[in-house]
Amino acid sequence: MRGTARPSGLPAFLLLAPSLLVLAIFAVALGALFQFAFLEFIPGSLKTGGLTDKNFRAVLAPQYLRYIWDTVVLSAATTVLALVASYPIAYALARAESRRLRSLLLVLTLAPFFTGAIVRTYAWMLVLGSSFITWPVKLLFEPSGVLVGLVHFSMPTMILILAAAISHVDTTYERAAASLGASPRRIFWRVTLPLTMPGVASGSLVVFAWTFSAFPTPELLGGGKVKMIANVVKDLALDSFNWPGSAAFAAVALVLTLGLLALLGRAIGTRGV
Repeated sequence: MRGTARPSGLPAFLLLAPSLLVLAIFAVALGALFQFAFLEFIPGSLKTGGLTDKNFRAVLAPQYLRYIWDTVVLSAATTVLALVASYPIAYALARAESRRLRSLLLVLTLAPFFTGAIVRTYAWMLVLGSSFITWPVKLLFEPSGVLVGLVHFSMPTMILILAAAISHVDTTYERAAASLGASPRRIFWRVTLPLTMPGVASGSLVVFAWTFSAFPTPELLGGGKVKMIANVVKDLALDSFNWPGSAAFAAVALVLTLGLLALLGRAIGTRGV
């Protein structure tokens, strides 16, 4: 249209400047990480040697591969359980007719965000231990106990993402399916769930990525017996002072995380089509 001025490039660049600055800082940090991963570790010294690939070959040792595998299994199990447990709550939060019920569910969902991760983890240590409840199986310092803590910490985020996706589903489609004789179960599987797949994909990716890098939950609930990637990186860097080995393990974990997230996103996206 005549008289409409196109925005100049300078204001647009200024709007992107903070994001570009953050990306530049992350790029420099990642560059330093990968550079440090190729330096030789000298036992008993904080100084590093010349260039070497020993750090990456050490990551392929069976011991470290087991830690990576345990992390993948715990992250996948946490994602699935958090999704299954969060969907009914998110559905009630998005579809409840009572405003008081929606407010109550929202408050209960947001309440864990106001408590630090360390405090919540110590609370789970008391619950999963034998101080108050005698469990038929041992949960504290076991993978099952770590899984319980990870699912609990992941559910608020998953609930909010799913509730946003469910609230955007037009109920007209569900009423149309019901008018054609579809049962509530069939309506859910054939109409509601497919339409909320973008939220399922987003929530699963966020929870999986967060769990893959979780540190305080496996560190405290695992008691040193259950180790995930972040715990191994900490042990190499702060306990063994093997900074090059820690950097190499972190670099491998980063690449593996990006690869798994890409595969998970593609699988969920293909299934949702």
